[in-house]
Amino acid sequence: MTTDTPAVTVGVDFGTLSGRALVVSVADGRELGTAVHEYAHGVVDTSLPDGTGLPTGWALQMPQDWRDVLRLAVPKALRDAGVSADQVIAIGTDFTSCTVLPTRRDGTPLCELPSLAGRPHAHPKLWRHHAAQPEADLIVRRARESGASWLARYGGRISSEWQYAKALQVLREDPEVYAAADRWIEAADWIVWQLTGAENRNPCTAGYKGIHQDGVYPGPGYLASLHPDFAGFTEKLAHPLSPLGSSAGGIGPAAAALTGLREGTVVAVGNIDAHVTSAAAQALDPGHMLAIMGTSTCHIMNSDVLADVPGMCGVVRDGVVPGLWGYEAGQSGVGDLFAWAVRTALPQAYEQEARRRGITAHELLTEKAAAQPVGGHGLLALDWHSGNRSVLVDHDLSGLLVGLTLDTRPEDIYRALIEATAYGARTIVDAFERAGVPVAEFTAAGGLLRNPFLMQTYSDVLDRPVNVLASEQGPALGAAIHAAVAAGAHPDVRTASAAMGRLHRRAYLPDPARAAAYGHLYAEYTALHDHFGRGGSDVMHRLRRLRDRRATEGPSVP
Repeated sequence: MTTDTPAVTVGVDFGTLSGRALVVSVADGRELGTAVHEYAHGVVDTSLPDGTGLPTGWALQMPQDWRDVLRLAVPKALRDAGVSADQVIAIGTDFTSCTVLPTRRDGTPLCELPSLAGRPHAHPKLWRHHAAQPEADLIVRRARESGASWLARYGGRISSEWQYAKALQVLREDPEVYAAADRWIEAADWIVWQLTGAENRNPCTAGYKGIHQDGVYPGPGYLASLHPDFAGFTEKLAHPLSPLGSSAGGIGPAAAALTGLREGTVVAVGNIDAHVTSAAAQALDPGHMLAIMGTSTCHIMNSDVLADVPGMCGVVRDGVVPGLWGYEAGQSGVGDLFAWAVRTALPQAYEQEARRRGITAHELLTEKAAAQPVGGHGLLALDWHSGNRSVLVDHDLSGLLVGLTLDTRPEDIYRALIEATAYGARTIVDAFERAGVPVAEFTAAGGLLRNPFLMQTYSDVLDRPVNVLASEQGPALGAAIHAAVAAGAHPDVRTASAAMGRLHRRAYLPDPARAAAYGHLYAEYTALHDHFGRGGSDVMHRLRRLRDRRATEGPSVP
């Protein structure tokens, strides 16, 4: 590369249904080219490709889909940008998390071994695999009994989505697969392994999803209390952690042939999609909360205050940027709820109207919902269709809709669900502030920014201004920023974020009248939230247990 050739980095974002490659100017963050590859297998949640059925609550993926992103999207993004491989100084990646897989010592996924291809537990478990709730409950129970100091760092609960719960489920349900796994590794680290040819681990997934606190994992004595054969589990994780924004090595020969990039091109240490987005949104200062809103929502915030915040997904020193405590919280279902409403509660007449007008069903329902006054539909919902990540950390909870009448319309339900997710976000903000961790700013990113009514509703419910990320490629841009730091183009993530990030401040401002009306409805939401989520009624758990039991017994049982 000559001195007058502009340097670029490539950020690759591995999402739930697709992967995206983005080519970015190192100097100013201009987005020069992009390409998306849809996963051929998507989310594997009913059966494996060979027809093997999956129980309720499972969500798997196929590693080849991820390789195909490198093979197809990266070269296409370079062509779209009109740049050559010689201009690429580094590549950075981010991944959904906790998306985790068992591999052999050389990184081969167990599901790609012919002898194990038909075994569900040999496959990567996607972040929204929620079938390990019993294991998560056991992990919490034993931690409380033993007085484990790390439990407070996770708000007092461990999620079924995380590494230890998923691994314990494998051991309890398929010990042969567990024994065959030399490595239990986040996809965020596995993809870096594919690029460099050498195993590497990042502190972000280790801290937030792997119970790695103060330099250590839980000890063998505690692990043995979960299952005698689990005592050595940490050996499947143990590997030195590389700092975020550092180099994991150079692209190896196989990856160079796969991607079209030069052999030796710097590869940044892996990271989580939500966490790298903080750099893209210039949301790195203490008290600046970032909500990455898509199928689910992840809330990331740095602080100089260490506190026990109930129901948080974790607080990790240097977890996002050096020198600060990085907090994570989240909502398991947001965009998924709106998709559910369209999928299940849209009459044919609405579908026909949307087609006639050339708009989507979501756009039609949003338009009709936006015409209503606050409280005009008479409904109140709990946003737990995918369980509750924060602040209750219970994926066996379920959705609720109160106030239905024979006059209830699809747009009423749609608006009630939008409002419910906003109430869920406010519950998280309130939990931080009650714990003494102030939230000074609120910024939103992700695909749901395309819905201005939804974003205005969030501003009204939160009763505070909402900034927005001024890019549609938040995670990929964040990965590209980290790549620039790994290559030495910027001295640190803060500096790179200032140069390459994008933020539109105060994009939405609360309307005082609507905010006051939502304040009353939020109190009603909180009453329902505490009743069904904090012991007032266990009916949601009982119904789920009944459903699961009937599913295993089959349709012939009366």
